[in-house]
Amino acid sequence: MLPVVTAAGMAAADRAAIEELHIGETRLMELAGLRTADRIRELLDRDDLQGALFLVVAGKGNNGGDALVVARHLLNHGAEVDLLLLYPEEALSPVNRNALETLYALRERCGRPLRIFRDHAEALPYVMEREYDGLVDAVLGTGLKIDEPLQPLLSPAAEGIDLLNSIRQRSDSPLIAIDIPSGLDATSGFAADPAVLADMTVTMAFLKTGFFFNEGPLLSGEVRRADISIPEFLLERGTCRLTDREYAASRFMLREPTGAKHQNGKVLIIAGSHSPEASMLGAALLSVKAALKTGAGYVCAALPPGGAGVLHAFAPEAVIIHQEMDAILEKALWADAVLIGCGLGRKPETVAFIRELLRKPEFSEKKLVLDADALFALQEADLGKGGIDHLANALLTPHHGEFSRLCGITTERIASDPLGLAAAFARRNGVNLLLKGRPTVLAGPEGDLMLNDSGTEALSTAGSGDVLAGMITAVAAKGADILHAAAAAAWFHGRAGDLADEVSSLVSAGGILDAIPAAIHEIFDIEE
Repeated sequence: MLPVVTAAGMAAADRAAIEELHIGETRLMELAGLRTADRIRELLDRDDLQGALFLVVAGKGNNGGDALVVARHLLNHGAEVDLLLLYPEEALSPVNRNALETLYALRERCGRPLRIFRDHAEALPYVMEREYDGLVDAVLGTGLKIDEPLQPLLSPAAEGIDLLNSIRQRSDSPLIAIDIPSGLDATSGFAADPAVLADMTVTMAFLKTGFFFNEGPLLSGEVRRADISIPEFLLERGTCRLTDREYAASRFMLREPTGAKHQNGKVLIIAGSHSPEASMLGAALLSVKAALKTGAGYVCAALPPGGAGVLHAFAPEAVIIHQEMDAILEKALWADAVLIGCGLGRKPETVAFIRELLRKPEFSEKKLVLDADALFALQEADLGKGGIDHLANALLTPHHGEFSRLCGITTERIASDPLGLAAAFARRNGVNLLLKGRPTVLAGPEGDLMLNDSGTEALSTAGSGDVLAGMITAVAAKGADILHAAAAAAWFHGRAGDLADEVSSLVSAGGILDAIPAAIHEIFDIEE
């Protein structure tokens, strides 16, 4: 899995490369510029850039220094370059001034046009009339901190960003951001006003968390990594990792040819409610069917009175018991993993029942998925502040609103730092956490931290969370530890959403359910 770093994590890795490995700033800048130029040629599908014209807009920081090297390599490949320096030369660092002096010397010898504009006003009349093959953004780098969305940027950075966006909109020239789109917070994904809308971002060394949150996915375009010789071992312990196809496959246990049903994952699901006023049996049905479709060998459902006939018609493979304490505890001892919460309801007697269940020793070491109404019971009992650490293998699966109630933090604050807050909550309470959203954040009590970005808006439909909960419980029951079961199931869940319908806005939870086998077939190259 690829590492995903915050701005602070990237800065620490940069420092370590320079101080511990003696990789100088000039060498890092040279590699960044070279790799970016290579990615630009790949984007344009051209080895030779003869006759191509680029506009490069450079700030005064390391990002601007990378741009000066990019301009040189574009020239070396035959291109013409218009270079806009947004800041006076005296404001540049020594390493940036050295890169600029190299450009001046190259201009004298290479025989290809290199026009250098020393401020926005000088460039504006000229560049607005030209047709560019590519636009390169290097105004601001990963050091920008945005405290709130649409925080205004000052001149001359704002003018440089507006110029790039306006030319892109006018001409459809591809806009390539170096390391990060200018105006985007590399950690939170909050965007300033203005911010670059990139078609491609060439990011140095490691993916940044800001690409995945808030405005990051919209502004970053296609993200491509550039190897600039900063090794992963320099990253801080507990660095976030991005789940992928190979990871998901490694955590999904296929059945042994000679295995029996009780050896392939025994699942207990305590879910669903029914009354004359309302029924939430659908949540139970979706979670049960999801566990079965994810390969659980044996599924038992604890349902309210009247639920047996409906479930037998929908999933005849499942065994059904009543939502009665003794029967549930007996099956809890039998089960490899237990799911509590989908559609149980929030009546006072239900909340009290859930609280009592969670105090039972039968659940203290059990792989346990707490979803939906089980989370409501935790919040109501104030267990989200240190009272659930006796559940050694528990996983909580809140969305941002539920997480806000659990930890007493606003959803706006959660959106600004979901990784940090999820990690802190998991450590403080001794539990595993799956924070729903795009991307999904997974945090463990020992500091494990993962992101899952599979799936699209197809997952934004009622019942999708019930399907995910059933899938997690099945993967855990078949042998994966609870956090990795959640991460792998989240990947499969997202992929099933992709496969459910060509039009993501038409996907339902039932469609996701039906697409689970296709997602598994695909990952293991199993022919249908």
